[in-house]
Amino acid sequence: MAYTAANWPISAALLQFPGTNAAGRHINDADASEWLEVFREVRDAGFAHADLTDSWVRPGDLDAARLAEFKEAAAEAGTGIPVISAIRSSVIDAKKWEDNLAYSHRTIDAAAELGCEVVSFGLHQALTAEQQQQLWFWTVQGHTDPAGNTEAWRDAVVRLRELGRHAAELGVLLSLEMYEDTYLGTADSSVKLVQDIGLANVGLNPDVGNLVRLHRPIEDWREVLEKTLPYSNYWHVKNYLRDEDVARNSYVAMPAPMESGIINYRDAFRTAISAGFQGIICTEHYGGDGLSVTAGNQAYLRKLVLPKQDGYALGTSRVAQGRQQPVAVPAL
Repeated sequence: MAYTAANWPISAALLQFPGTNAAGRHINDADASEWLEVFREVRDAGFAHADLTDSWVRPGDLDAARLAEFKEAAAEAGTGIPVISAIRSSVIDAKKWEDNLAYSHRTIDAAAELGCEVVSFGLHQALTAEQQQQLWFWTVQGHTDPAGNTEAWRDAVVRLRELGRHAAELGVLLSLEMYEDTYLGTADSSVKLVQDIGLANVGLNPDVGNLVRLHRPIEDWREVLEKTLPYSNYWHVKNYLRDEDVARNSYVAMPAPMESGIINYRDAFRTAISAGFQGIICTEHYGGDGLSVTAGNQAYLRKLVLPKQDGYALGTSRVAQGRQQPVAVPAL
């Protein structure tokens, strides 16, 4: 059966939880009670699942004993952990690619140990010093993958294919997150990268929000999704208000609840379903009380966007789709 609004797996991003605690210790080294507190907070916000965003805990850097403690903390809170999103660990980073590739392999192993269905990787790199000084980091230029560089493209294909094969051996899906100015920064380039990798368990995370927030001309979000959703197996969803004054070369964007931004997610999910998408959804939001906004985004999806009944017309995806077992959504 296809997913419905009642049981579609939706996870909370953990972007708002810092990677160091009040004592200045990395969260990987914190007491397990601190992990439990976060998982309970996510559960209390109405989420059955958390996306293990590695700007918080880095599961790939936990040893076996600590990984077991981490898994136990999630279980004690009653929070599912079906996905790890490993960010800013590009396998074509000129200086750090070997370390990033090794970390990515460890993250896949950790995902399998935790029972995750998906690992989401990207080609975006660390924020620059200038980006870190901004209210919204996307308002200034960050790293750019070298356009037209066949060697760098080949490296991306070969290394991501290596990760994809590792993931396939463990029954894990790999999802590649769209992000500006990387080889996953346009619809056509993203689709070509997945096609060149050529593995059924490797698809896209069509995070079009990463593109519509840019303070410059962008691809139309509808065209991006029409091209990428047939190759998508996981999805970070968020929205932004956007204003364009082309005559003055002025472009402004800022975070907004999903129902209020420029991306029409009613239309987006119609396109997704027609393309066979049945992946886990992760709700994200930057700024303010991000967890509450993402909880509102989940409610919007379940009440107004996702199909209410099974038996709807579902297209055929070009990549493998997972099948996270439905669990009860916490009552608020």
